[in-house]
Amino acid sequence: MIDEAPEPHTGPVPDATADPVSPGLVSSGPLTPDPLAPGPVTADDLALVLNLAAATLRGAPADADWSRPAGAVDWDCWATVEHLADDLIAYAAQLGPQTPPLDRYVPFLSVRHFPGGPNSFVFAQREAGPAGLVQVLEASGALMVAMARTAAPEARAYHPWGIADPAGFTAMSLVEALVHLHDVAEGLGLPWQPPADVCHRTLARLFPDVPLDAAAGPWPTLLWATGRAELPGRPRRTDWRWYAEVRDDT
Repeated sequence: MIDEAPEPHTGPVPDATADPVSPGLVSSGPLTPDPLAPGPVTADDLALVLNLAAATLRGAPADADWSRPAGAVDWDCWATVEHLADDLIAYAAQLGPQTPPLDRYVPFLSVRHFPGGPNSFVFAQREAGPAGLVQVLEASGALMVAMARTAAPEARAYHPWGIADPAGFTAMSLVEALVHLHDVAEGLGLPWQPPADVCHRTLARLFPDVPLDAAAGPWPTLLWATGRAELPGRPRRTDWRWYAEVRDDT
């Protein structure tokens, strides 16, 4: 869909519409399975997180400034939610064709609304306000949840960070939702504490190079894995990626 490589990331989740992998994004260790892996991610996990996300965003004050930066991300809160909605539809679309693409994204036309912004084909009408923005997120998420429930387990489709199965796209949808809600919640001053078990399953599926910090817990470890936090003895990551490909232990 897009003929550019993602830049090394210190904040946002890598753009779901960028390809291929940048050689600057490297693992911090070997790919080793987590012996305490908590089982696969599920469509129910994604539905739960998206419901919590919508409820959190609806809890923003009426006078909240959605043009504020979303945490450490270079985008504002509004654009970050649009980006999340765009990712969810893009991931669902990868699994939609009778023969899913293995070398590119489904070729939707996408645009940047501002310099440095995400490449997207999903945008919310500004005049619909935050309520409309959340509705766009809910609708996009429902499509990905439906695809997670119905796609054949043996299906495979392209992502620049590995050819993924439906569970992989579900996990990628989860990490997008989990960490971008963290970004937006920071920008708007909202609480966001997602379920630890879902965070653990997401971490195990996508970050085999990141051991769980048992003292900190799955959510802080996932924030560290995506360059959003420090952990004791582990400085904040500046280059990071996930691993979408199917492994023997997933």
